[in-house]
Amino acid sequence: MTGDREERLLRLSIFVAALFVSASAHAQSLVGRASVIDGDTIEIAGERIRLRGVDAPESGQRCQDKSGREYRCGQVAANALDAFLAQSRPVSCSFVERDRYRRFVGDCYRADGKSVAAWMVRNGHALDWPRYSRGAYAADQSEARRVGAGMWQGRFVEPWEWRRGAW
Repeated sequence: MTGDREERLLRLSIFVAALFVSASAHAQSLVGRASVIDGDTIEIAGERIRLRGVDAPESGQRCQDKSGREYRCGQVAANALDAFLAQSRPVSCSFVERDRYRRFVGDCYRADGKSVAAWMVRNGHALDWPRYSRGAYAADQSEARRVGAGMWQGRFVEPWEWRRGAW
C-alpha cells in the first residue's frame, strides 16, 4: 500500500509541475484578438498589456495640428492603433515585466510580424520613452518628426509631462 501511495504522490507531483510549467509559459506570451484600451495599452483575453518603451497621449489629452487647432490626440492615437491592429490578426505579445499597476508590459507584433510600438511611434501616435526604451524607437521617432506625422504635425506636450500636469 505504501508503494501505491508513493506512486500517486509522484504522479500528482509531476502533474502539478506540468501545470506550473504550462502556466509559466503562458505568462511569458499572449496571442489573440486585441482590444484597444488607449494608444499604448491593449487587452488580450482579459489581460491588459502596456506596450514597452512607448508613451501615447492620454484619452483626454489635446494637441494642436499644423493650423494651431486643438484636437484630441489621445483619441486619434487609440483609433489609429485599432485600425492598425485590425489589418493583421492575431496580435502576439511577449512578456517583459509587470508595471506598477500590475499590467503585463510587452513587445507586441501583428500576425504579419510588424511591431506595434514601432508603428505607433513611426506614425506619430506615440513617443519613444527613453526612460523605458533605452532609445529603441528613436529612429522611428526621428522619421515621424521629419515628415510631420501624427502629433509631429503641430504642437503637443509629452504624455508623461501631461500626466504630471507640467503643461
